[in-house]
Amino acid sequence: MSDEPRYLGLSPYLYYADATEALEWLVRVFGFAEKVRYVDAVGAVFQATVQAGEAEIHLAGVGADYWEAKGVDRPVGQLNVIYVDDVDAQYARVCDALAGTEEVAAPQDQPYGARVFTVLDLGGNSWSFWQWVSDQVELPPGWQEIRPEAATTEV
Repeated sequence: MSDEPRYLGLSPYLYYADATEALEWLVRVFGFAEKVRYVDAVGAVFQATVQAGEAEIHLAGVGADYWEAKGVDRPVGQLNVIYVDDVDAQYARVCDALAGTEEVAAPQDQPYGARVFTVLDLGGNSWSFWQWVSDQVELPPGWQEIRPEAATTEV
């Protein structure tokens, strides 16, 4: 096994006060293709993915008080998602490289099928390493996954 990581991709994860509006705007204005949207019980998008060519861009809806709760009045930095084939090995590599200078939370399985851990860089940007571990999505009661018919494929 090589000491070099095997990176599988990079994808922005952008926060919006109204992710429903942002998703529609990105598709309409830039021509991005909607891949999937996850909506809450009232139909508001809380997470979505669009594609620009081979690149995926993730959107997340955050409430008006999201930034205030963080002590800022607007977004600071950006969350960048890096796909890897072994998130636990990448976590160990990052922890070794940081040599205890920063505390990094261990990878956790997420309800949308990813195993994830995140690290802040010196500029305040978040770097989140993701490993897809399941195609099964476990959403809270009342939430649903919506995929446009054009995005479905037969197996």
